[in-house]
Amino acid sequence: MAGGAAVVDSSSKAYPGRMTAFVVFASLVAACGGLMLGYDIGISGGVTAMSSFLQPFFPDVYRKEQGIISSNQYCKFDSHKLTFFTSSLYLAALVVQWPASYSTSKHGRKLSIIIGAVIFLLGAAFNAAAIHVTMLYIGRLLLGLGVGFVIQAAPLYLSEMAPSKSRGSLNTIFQLMITIGILLANLVNYATNKIQGGWGWRLSLGLAALPAAIVLLGSISLPDTPNSMIERGASEEDVKKYLRRIRGIDDVHEEYQDLCDACANASKAANNNNNNKLAIFQRKYVPQMVMTFLIPFFQQLTGINVIMFYAPVLFQTLGFGNDASLMSAVITGLVNVAATGVAFLVVDRYGRRPLFLEGGLQMLLSQVIIGSLIWKVFGVAGVASVSKGYAYGIVALICVYVAGFAWSWGPLGWLVPSEIFPLEIRSTGQGINATINMLMTFVIGQVFLSLLCATKFGLFFIFAFFVLSMTLFVAFFLPETKGIPIEDMSKVWIQHWFWRRFVPSEDSTRRVEMV
Repeated sequence: MAGGAAVVDSSSKAYPGRMTAFVVFASLVAACGGLMLGYDIGISGGVTAMSSFLQPFFPDVYRKEQGIISSNQYCKFDSHKLTFFTSSLYLAALVVQWPASYSTSKHGRKLSIIIGAVIFLLGAAFNAAAIHVTMLYIGRLLLGLGVGFVIQAAPLYLSEMAPSKSRGSLNTIFQLMITIGILLANLVNYATNKIQGGWGWRLSLGLAALPAAIVLLGSISLPDTPNSMIERGASEEDVKKYLRRIRGIDDVHEEYQDLCDACANASKAANNNNNNKLAIFQRKYVPQMVMTFLIPFFQQLTGINVIMFYAPVLFQTLGFGNDASLMSAVITGLVNVAATGVAFLVVDRYGRRPLFLEGGLQMLLSQVIIGSLIWKVFGVAGVASVSKGYAYGIVALICVYVAGFAWSWGPLGWLVPSEIFPLEIRSTGQGINATINMLMTFVIGQVFLSLLCATKFGLFFIFAFFVLSMTLFVAFFLPETKGIPIEDMSKVWIQHWFWRRFVPSEDSTRRVEMV
């Protein structure tokens, strides 16, 4: 079969039930983990553009920014100490993924979310009270540990809680919350930058405690997912009682039985593999492994976190003043939220692949045009004055780029990896997904300002190349997962033109079991 789409049997099981208020509430609480991550993505770029923050903690960057030390526009903010302040969070989130994966599997999704929220609160307190750059780094590392637990557990919680026909929309709420967190951070930075006395940055960093408090208080009142309850030995009566509550119907026997069968198969597979975490690297899991490596890898190489981390810094580089650069970041944040809302509305109607492909094409064209315009104005020297009209045109193109990401690779980069793994390796798979995501986020965050200084406008063409590569990858190798119950997801690989060579068919599996 040409192309990458797999034709999935339309008779895939759809369980009875409706979207209940309880499911919506539980999903919103779990998705607020995205609010924690989003606020940190947005807040770090804003405070690093504030003179009152740079002067005491990063004086070399402050002198460049004030023109005391000469520097071209591309290299004005190039500082490894400054970028480590931003990227250290993602390093900590990377390191904690395997402990978080163990906690999520053995003790449930809910407990991992609670642990993450508590550690995150400690990090916010350290940052707000910082009197030395070391305190800033410790605070960011604690924030990263908290984020690591939350991004491990929250997407799984959302995928397992949702009815299959609404799984895409509910899981997209996680990315929607990330974008709302970024927008709120940009608004907070814009307001606190106007505070007299030079302490506004403390308020910006300290308010990170608010989304963590929401997650902590909300999570305490929630039970775990039915999948996790069965996996950890909950009684049939307790699981069915919970299923009735979240599905809004009395007859949940069929779904309960399928969940039990999936758990039994997972337990059998784990026993056959002696509970070996490396079992995920077996041949039959090759399709899922490729996706869980490449989707977060490509997601970060779109360049989106460059925009979201350093939007105010980038806009200052393009010639905006301090207030204007923060306001431009607010504008891109609004676009980000609105476009993610579009994904929420259409992902379960049109599917994952069309959004991936359209968003990829939109980002590709935007990156090429933005790079060309910056090349024309700043050239290689990086010294030029930019007219307001020209600068606002670049902001408009960045908004087009952000919209393309926000309704494609943004939400789908979390959704697809969380729904494709069988139960026996689901926590491990999500751990790998989050590990790759945080690793790439750390690398991009750490090297971006140096790359901008070294490659200048060429950086945008580098990102455009990766956007083209990942769009072609989706076109040929990613099957459609819309509407497939999470317990039946193996069918999409068996029916795919390329991946079926790795995955044993159901008939061959039965024959092996009989032997």
